[in-house]
Amino acid sequence: MKSRFRSWTDVRTFLAVLREGSTLAASRRLGLAQPTVARRIEALEHELGLVLFDRDTRGFRPTAAAQALRPHAEAMEAAAEAMADCAEAQGRPRPIRITAFSANFSPRVTQVFSAFSAEHPEVRFEFLPGVKPLDLLGGEADIALRITRSTPEPELICRKISTARFTLYGAPSYAARHGLPSSPGEMGGHVFVTYEPETIPSVYHDWLRPRVAPAQIVLSFTEIGLHEAAILSGHGLGVLNLRMAEADEAAGRLIRCFAPPEEMTAQHLMLISPEAWRRPEVKAFTRFFAPRYAALFRDPD
Repeated sequence: MKSRFRSWTDVRTFLAVLREGSTLAASRRLGLAQPTVARRIEALEHELGLVLFDRDTRGFRPTAAAQALRPHAEAMEAAAEAMADCAEAQGRPRPIRITAFSANFSPRVTQVFSAFSAEHPEVRFEFLPGVKPLDLLGGEADIALRITRSTPEPELICRKISTARFTLYGAPSYAARHGLPSSPGEMGGHVFVTYEPETIPSVYHDWLRPRVAPAQIVLSFTEIGLHEAAILSGHGLGVLNLRMAEADEAAGRLIRCFAPPEEMTAQHLMLISPEAWRRPEVKAFTRFFAPRYAALFRDPD
């Protein structure tokens, strides 16, 4: 029958006595009573079936068996300390990593983050702007603010923010020169600018391409900001998200050509990885942020 021990505390006590040379010195190091240290050494010797120390008036002298066990006990000690360090790190607040299209981190949205931070100063954020969807299940981010026409992975926690709608816009300067189409069927004779990001499909370009001749597309951009600037400058008509165009439309800098085509409708979602959802601060942030974010991104009339 194999000798076994059941208590890491007894191994820790064994190392203290071995290093200090007596139960008295070991008790001071461990913060325990000397009789308790002596009892634990006796219990460990009984469980292992070994004599670990020779006792005499000068203290406890380790036996050959104790010296043989020492490296294994020290390996257990190192593993226990590493486990404690890892547990402490896991319990330490980590930043909430949020990925979204750069326009989602607008001043109004930033105010919502600031309001949450004022109530929870211990929570930090890491913002990951970009058009390429990051893999939440693979750990690339904790939360995604995403406009999509695809069904998200069922493992993700999902909060619907709004229904995103798109349509064709032109600048007043373009309208003065060429007029504006009042329906998708009247786009002949017009010129267009389009947005084609390099890494993902584009609802803008995918809708426009089959409805116009290639020669009608006079400019194509991989950056959404340049695409918007070209429309505002009157270089051509272009597709925009209603929410993104709202301020320019209200100020008279853009004119909506026709009602948003239903086929361009997409879902605006807040997606959370299941691993991140286990963290209390992520749940608290989601409860705070989702309704306030949705209020900002409701469909304009």
